[in-house]
Amino acid sequence: MFERANCPESLKPQLDAQWRDWSEQAGAEITHEAETLLRDPVLQESLARSFMGSEFFHRQCCRQPQLLLALLKKDDLGLIPPEFDSDESLDSALRLLRNQVTAEAIFRDFAGQWDIPRVCLRLSELAELCIETALGWHHAQLVQRHGEPRDKQGQAQAMIVLGMGKLGARELNLSSDIDLIFAYPEPGQTDGEQCVENQKFFQRLGQRLIKSLDTIKSDGFVFRVDMRLRPYGDSGPLVSHFAALEDYYQTQGREWERYAMVKARPVAGDREVAAELVELLRPFTYRRYIDFSAIDALREMKALIQRQVRARGLADNIKLGRGGIREVEFIAQAFQLIRGGREPALRERNLLRLLPLLESDGHVEPGVASELANCYLLLRRVEHALQAFRDQQTQALPQDNKERQRLAYALGRDNWEQLLGELAGVRNIVEREFDTVIAPPEEIAEPRVAEEWQGLWGSCCESSGDEINLQTLENAGFAPAQEALEFLKELSSLPMVVALPASSRERLDQFMPLLLAAASLQEEPLLVLARVLPLTRSVLRRSAYLVLINENPPVLSQLVRLCSASPRIAEQLARHPILLDELLDSRRLLAPATAEDIADELRRELLRVDPSDLEHQMEALRYFKQSQSLRIAAQEVSGALPLMKVSDSLTWLAEAILQQSLHLAWAQMVEKYGLPAGATAEDMRFAIIAYGKLGGLELAHGSDLDIVFVHDADPQLNTSGETSIDNLRFYTRLAQRLIHILQTRTLSGPLYEVDTRLRPSGNSGLLVTSMAAFEKYQRESAWTWEHQALVRARPVAGSKRLFSDFQELRLRLLCQPRNEEKLREEVVGMRNKMRSHLDKSNDKNFDLKHGCGGIVDIEFLVQYAALAWAQTAPSIVRYTDNIRILESLIDSGLMPAKQAEYLIDAYKAYRSEGHRLALQQLPGIVSDDRFTAERKTVQTNWQQLLG
Repeated sequence: MFERANCPESLKPQLDAQWRDWSEQAGAEITHEAETLLRDPVLQESLARSFMGSEFFHRQCCRQPQLLLALLKKDDLGLIPPEFDSDESLDSALRLLRNQVTAEAIFRDFAGQWDIPRVCLRLSELAELCIETALGWHHAQLVQRHGEPRDKQGQAQAMIVLGMGKLGARELNLSSDIDLIFAYPEPGQTDGEQCVENQKFFQRLGQRLIKSLDTIKSDGFVFRVDMRLRPYGDSGPLVSHFAALEDYYQTQGREWERYAMVKARPVAGDREVAAELVELLRPFTYRRYIDFSAIDALREMKALIQRQVRARGLADNIKLGRGGIREVEFIAQAFQLIRGGREPALRERNLLRLLPLLESDGHVEPGVASELANCYLLLRRVEHALQAFRDQQTQALPQDNKERQRLAYALGRDNWEQLLGELAGVRNIVEREFDTVIAPPEEIAEPRVAEEWQGLWGSCCESSGDEINLQTLENAGFAPAQEALEFLKELSSLPMVVALPASSRERLDQFMPLLLAAASLQEEPLLVLARVLPLTRSVLRRSAYLVLINENPPVLSQLVRLCSASPRIAEQLARHPILLDELLDSRRLLAPATAEDIADELRRELLRVDPSDLEHQMEALRYFKQSQSLRIAAQEVSGALPLMKVSDSLTWLAEAILQQSLHLAWAQMVEKYGLPAGATAEDMRFAIIAYGKLGGLELAHGSDLDIVFVHDADPQLNTSGETSIDNLRFYTRLAQRLIHILQTRTLSGPLYEVDTRLRPSGNSGLLVTSMAAFEKYQRESAWTWEHQALVRARPVAGSKRLFSDFQELRLRLLCQPRNEEKLREEVVGMRNKMRSHLDKSNDKNFDLKHGCGGIVDIEFLVQYAALAWAQTAPSIVRYTDNIRILESLIDSGLMPAKQAEYLIDAYKAYRSEGHRLALQQLPGIVSDDRFTAERKTVQTNWQQLLG
């Protein structure tokens, strides 16, 4: 019969015997029809592999001869709900369905018609259908006896079944247990004559459900049911109400239970109520912060499994052994537990869909996701073949030569050695990647820490050790050593430190010697220690951050280098330890980004957030700003970004945040009031105009945003919503909502401080101005200093069409004819007024910004030149930043090249020093003997132009 099959000769007698067994059960007519179909060599090979690979499949075909015929004729037999009318017929129908679907999955797999994800999905759908069917039947039977279970308000209650593990992820094996947890919303009682407490009703329901699925009868079982993942395991109640579940996981939930909850999914019961349960359990599974302690928990779980593997001799177990299925799952779930709280996309339950997300988000190296997926698919296919043989839950490779030969053939391999070689290759890859992500502690590459640092930290509070500890600190450059020792004593004796749990104390005791060793390599070790200790104190209750540093030496190196260079960075990290995550990848940390990169990254961050959750959106914006600001500061102190690029990057960051914040505010306003008349989703007829440093692309660390709001909608028309308001009120409230998003102090602080006083008529004017009113004010009422401010004005967010209109209007306003003498008087008058109020220079110090010959003098010179000469040379006001305006003055022949270049050099020198001082959290004031040449150059030019 199987003359065209490539079955090894030694297996053909058994194959022929299996065919004879089936033919005897099928009868002549069905056998003839099957033989006709099996003239197709592909089908013949598929059936030969299935018979050889699975005694269970052969047995089911003999019991139901028509099943084999149906499999040969159709590509998919489908999943048809069973029909029944009693407990007994329910159990029988479920077993018949299970056996048919499992047999089909085996055949399609060995035939190569279905890939592993499709096989797993069908088996998972089977389990869900069986659970839902049995649950519905038994619930109805119990209601007839006891009435409907209800809460105290009279609402009907239903039992929710959570599928855990592979069922939750829709990755169910051929012979897999199903791990379940039963829950119901609230206590109460049934409303029948024989009423019982809800707890008793649902316990009976759960027991009946398990019996229907798990009991072994003449036709087998449906699924083995494992309830040990429920709270308190076997000793806990079979079913719990939601509040009890929440209390258990929040107060007693263990790390391995978090791991289990990653794949939890409602598989039966009221879907709306089930969604409430999932949301209730989410905070236990996914921390709001980046949780590096998860690595420790996964490592401990893996170590326990490894001990079991060694004790039971399970090296050939392709699930639990090294490089097996469990290690692939651990790799993916480590990232889920660590980052899933901040990156909702990583809450994906299905491993094959999760792996590409890890790669696209940069959590694993390019190519690793597809490599791991291929390894996983082979391991799972072999696992299915092992379980298909006798419908047993096993992952151990066979030791018997004949069984090895059968397995290799069923999987389409020429021989056992070929299959074994492939498995060895993929297990090596998985083992390597597992050790990269979750290396055992003894394999972690740590900098060598001299024993004296460990001893010093351990004895720093013992006065008997002061002498030797001071000597150690002094020899390592901590000066004065006494101050360093006092820092350590203060930290060690903090009540918070004394009360630390053992695991957290262990992490701190590992970290402090590492910190001391790293600090001793810096130019000013005491300075580093003083700046890093506030961060240390801030993470004592969240010691997972210490795990991050302890296990990633490059993070500690970056930390001490950046804190040494800038107290501003040190303070930022202490306030927001979550930013330590940015130090993990030095390439990313120190790689300058373009405006497009920053805008795209922010868009991706916000896509991860529920669009209806404003609080979470505001936190996401703040985290993004903090992380990007840290990167820019790190690039500045490392020399990766020159001064001009630092300002560009900070400006691009502010623009991206303004654009996204405006989108958030717009969406909220449109949802409440509808669209303003004349506006569309593509053109909101509203724009944010940047002035000052933001407008001039010269933003510094910690700069406020000077912005003005304009619109060009008809103020008399109304919005389109049910709650309708006039356009002017809409845009005013839009601006107010935007300012709220930017300035509200959340746990992470404000995004930016906003200054809107440069709008027409200042604080007494309207918050939002129409373009027509803006132009009228600028032409008829604006002061000269307001035209000076307009030199640095540019649109940064909102309607692109309005951008163009504003730029044209700005050009017309700046190019108006002006009386140069009057202009000179007003510019000089304003400059003198500012200096008298703001200049902090004296005999010993020079104010970089307001001092004579400083930054503001250069800015006024540029603004004067722009206003005086733009009428004849419009190109000089095309740009808004001082340096390019000066370069335009050279190109237009309005200023000698040397004169402009001297001013450019002086401006860059002042701003570079200002940036350095800002990173040191120092005021922009230097010794009076600094920048003498630059100041003289600026003063000379001032005299030449403004007298």
